Amino acid sequence: MTRLWHAGDKANPEQTFMPEISRFYGIVIGMFYDEHRPPHFHVRYAEHQGVIRIHDLVLTEGWLPARVLTLVGEWAARHRAELLQNWEAIETRRPLRKIEPLD
Repeated sequence: MTRLWHAGDKANPEQTFMPEISRFYGIVIGMFYDEHRPPHFHVRYAEHQGVIRIHDLVLTEGWLPARVLTLVGEWAARHRAELLQNWEAIETRRPLRKIEPLD
């Protein structure tokens, strides 16, 4: 079963819940359907949230603690191809695949 997490966007109810694609060390990674380019993923850690571009792993929105950003960057660098495959799945409305957590 795919976990969903609430992104808190009441203005756009279709994008209120986001499929979770990975979880590790209290960090939750997800992607919305019907998203804008460039390809990116969302990160939630405690009360913090951020958006990270897949191609260069730059935090483009939000704020994450430095240690979390380092862990997410390490994870994303290892799984960039899988993240891009999930982005393609989003664009064609196919199910997202889970990605192994950081070990």
